[in-house]
Amino acid sequence: MEFLSTEWLSALFAIVLIDLVLAGDNAIVIALAARKLPTHLQRKAILWGTVGAIAMRSVMTLGVVWLLQVPGLMLIGGLGLLWIAYKLLVPRAGDTAGHPQATTFWGAMKTIVVADALMGVDNVLGVAGAAHASMDLVVIGLLISVPIVVWGSSLVLKLVYRFPVITYVGAAVLAFTAAKMIVSEPLLDLVFDPHLAVRVITYSSLIAGVLFAGWWTTRSKSGDEVSRSAG
Repeated sequence: MEFLSTEWLSALFAIVLIDLVLAGDNAIVIALAARKLPTHLQRKAILWGTVGAIAMRSVMTLGVVWLLQVPGLMLIGGLGLLWIAYKLLVPRAGDTAGHPQATTFWGAMKTIVVADALMGVDNVLGVAGAAHASMDLVVIGLLISVPIVVWGSSLVLKLVYRFPVITYVGAAVLAFTAAKMIVSEPLLDLVFDPHLAVRVITYSSLIAGVLFAGWWTTRSKSGDEVSRSAG
């Protein structure tokens, strides 16, 4: 993928959007991890926790990029990313009550790094898929994602709450990335390469399917909550 080409810039845009829509959960946990520390230690824990998070996410992303070179894993990764796109649209029960809080500097830093590693899997897979093995995009994706998660959480959450359509746009980008991964799977070359119509149908049906499934599930859950409230 040529640097600053149209394809490169569109992939970068997809990475930024993926980072934005997936930042919320990670950022909430990271913020709560250092919640009980004194103010000066909160900043220190978040700063050094960010360094650890960058290292952890770098290893994870490079590992995913390498694994996606293995035949069959582009298909598996694409299917996994479709599920992540769907879950992004589905409301989840509960709140932040069960999220970890630390009372020491090292405890907070450990929690931040572990939380970013565990909760950043969706982000890592999305960035790796959108970058399509372009290492400069992988590096830029890493540089963009960590500040968004650690420092930009409140802005991201406010934007998502104010403009819910951002979540659907993000889910569509994830679904598009997933479709691109599936279509690019070497084991499926005989299915997709000779047939443009099959590729177009695959892209459109996967994106539409994820958005519809997310909308339908959200609508059904909202209806159930209204029924329970009325009862």
